[in-house]
Amino acid sequence: MERPADGAVNTAMIGQIRSFNRTVTQRIGALHEDFLARDRPLAQSRLLWEIGSAGTDVRLLRWRLDLDSGYLSRLLRSLEQQQLVSVEPSESDARIRTVRLTARGLAERAELDARSDAAAQAILDPLTPQQRASLAAAMADVERLLVASTVTIGPVDPSHPDARSCLRAYFAELARRFEHGFDPDLSTPAADSELSPPSGLFLVASLHGEPVGCGALRFRPGEPADIKRMWVGEAVRGLGLGRRILADLEAHAQARGASVVRLETNRTLTEAIALYRGAGYREVAAFNAEPYAHHWFEKELGAGA
Repeated sequence: MERPADGAVNTAMIGQIRSFNRTVTQRIGALHEDFLARDRPLAQSRLLWEIGSAGTDVRLLRWRLDLDSGYLSRLLRSLEQQQLVSVEPSESDARIRTVRLTARGLAERAELDARSDAAAQAILDPLTPQQRASLAAAMADVERLLVASTVTIGPVDPSHPDARSCLRAYFAELARRFEHGFDPDLSTPAADSELSPPSGLFLVASLHGEPVGCGALRFRPGEPADIKRMWVGEAVRGLGLGRRILADLEAHAQARGASVVRLETNRTLTEAIALYRGAGYREVAAFNAEPYAHHWFEKELGAGA
């Protein structure tokens, strides 16, 4: 398949993904109404597995599986009728419903696990050892990229709970990694008002409704735009999310008329330094008195930013 020079999506890419989807759904048996020969469709079986032995909130299930609330309710009612799950108000908050597997549901989940292992073994058995290794590696790569495609990035108010969640995790990580810890009160301030329109922008990356990364911009008349609060959660690193957030920030800065963006970082954040250099940032002299910074970077925003 020929890849376009600019990396844009083309018809060949779309055709390959559609072909892959058809092959996978057929090979794993998703087209059958009795998935894994258990007399229930794939969606119900997948839901049993996702609920898990400890149970979970219905809201989390909907976010995790990207299901419409009405469709999820119908699936749960069907599983309740089969006496596989129970749905009750949460003990801590009556507004939240909690779903748990019954004893019968736990047994069914164990059977599904065993049959899923057997189905995977049936896919691997006809292949050579080299083909098995290649298939497993390719599937890991596809899974990683599919998860990456699920992440959404959008602006939020810096006081929003998702923004606060990201900042708490970000500051906690800096405190762990910096040689002498990290105290936000000693760092160069970036108030909420500076990171809110029209003075700035705060982006949050979300996966299944949960915040997993962030980045912010601060605009000052006659000066380059400052990039602040760049952070990606450890669980989603390796998905290219940092580069996506950085590119989005650059695009927003350019849309606001900024021709240059700049940022500072600590020497212990080696992966961040590699990200900035790989994205075309050059090291410059210190442009502020940030006490935790060892490197200051700058990038000119051209037409292709």
